Amino acid sequence: MNTIVLGAGIIGISTAWHLRERGHEVTVIDRQPGAALETSFANAAQISVSYCEPWANRSAPWKALKWMFDKEAPLLFRPRMDWDQWRWCLRFLAQCNDAAFARNVQQIVALGAYSHAALKDMVRATGIEYHRLERGIAHFYTDQKSFDDAAHAVELMRRFGVQRRIVSKDELLQIEPAFRAYGDRITGGTYTSTDESGDARVFTQQLAQRCTERGVRFLYGHDVLRLNRVGDAIESVAVRARGISAGGQKDQILKADAVVVACGSYSAPLLRTVGVDLPIYPGKGYSATFPLLKPEGAPMVSTIDDGKKIAMSRLGDFLRVAGTIELGGWDLSLDSPLARARCHMLSRRIEQILPGVCDTRTPEEGGNPQYWTGLRPATPTNIPFIGRTRLGGLWVNAGHGTLGWTHGAGSGKAMAELISGERPAMDFRFLGEGATRQGANPLSIAARA
Repeated sequence: MNTIVLGAGIIGISTAWHLRERGHEVTVIDRQPGAALETSFANAAQISVSYCEPWANRSAPWKALKWMFDKEAPLLFRPRMDWDQWRWCLRFLAQCNDAAFARNVQQIVALGAYSHAALKDMVRATGIEYHRLERGIAHFYTDQKSFDDAAHAVELMRRFGVQRRIVSKDELLQIEPAFRAYGDRITGGTYTSTDESGDARVFTQQLAQRCTERGVRFLYGHDVLRLNRVGDAIESVAVRARGISAGGQKDQILKADAVVVACGSYSAPLLRTVGVDLPIYPGKGYSATFPLLKPEGAPMVSTIDDGKKIAMSRLGDFLRVAGTIELGGWDLSLDSPLARARCHMLSRRIEQILPGVCDTRTPEEGGNPQYWTGLRPATPTNIPFIGRTRLGGLWVNAGHGTLGWTHGAGSGKAMAELISGERPAMDFRFLGEGATRQGANPLSIAARA
């Protein structure tokens, strides 16, 4: 089968790899000059099967209101005159209850476990090296109430087979001694030994190279102009090389048996042009990558700081710190006052937790941190859309939010299996399936209407 994959992030490249492994002819199209140069470029680096709670929970509406005027808030809602934003928020509010939370966790954990196994298989098959650390993931708390509440999340995760456990402050500091200087502020934590970390960009780019070696065709530096619909099916994709004016070169029309839309946040507006409406909205996330001044004092266990809802992961001689989400449209700037405040918060927080370990000086202070921002393709449930649309030949693999790296390998494998007529071996509600399957995602059902 001739398949076109739109998007060269971890989701698109993983899809291309698994399709090619099953004998499909594959073309990957991306507007960037290479793979993993947008949302997969500088994320938190965590493969976090055990730390995947949906944003929507019973306390989320109150927290969102409380944080609206805090520039450094973990989740910052910036209202706009944008119907898609408000419609997304209404659907999000509908998920802010205990029953929906548990249902959504089940789906996310199922995909996470399947994806982690797929990633391990891919690493064994390819030998890709990407600063991988199989040291688990820790999560520390700085107030007693949050630590007490963590017990409920641990119990829910264990119900779905995730071996996340509560640990005391002393045990947490034994697991990761790098936090001893901050230890008097830590109340306790949780830990999962089976999780891991690594550089998503390095992995994706190396996987793309292996795809090329196996015959996958890449059209980098090309914009997707439109999906060409004929009746109830997608017949072809129109693309144009970037930098070429409309009159300077004829559009390329690429025909395919199947088209996979894996464009992250940009998937939703592209799909709406052919009448497929999915609730995916961009969440602007931030990261900072700091050079290590004292490598011996840097953490080797990837860790979540609950106080600021940020994650930190060791990547060789650097520490990657990532977190915070803005729901405020498509802005990718790093030079606005708000963006600078959120970036500088990452610098200050790491200096508090790991004093003197990293070069956390801001550019204004003479430092050179690698600040970055990307748009996380969020769904109201935090469950991605994977599967077929109502249009023949049109498939979707998008909406992974902050878990694109965690779910990337398995989402690509599942997509390839579905296109090949197979049913992935996990209890997950795929787009295009009937509404009777256990754990069905009602948003997916609504999107098919």
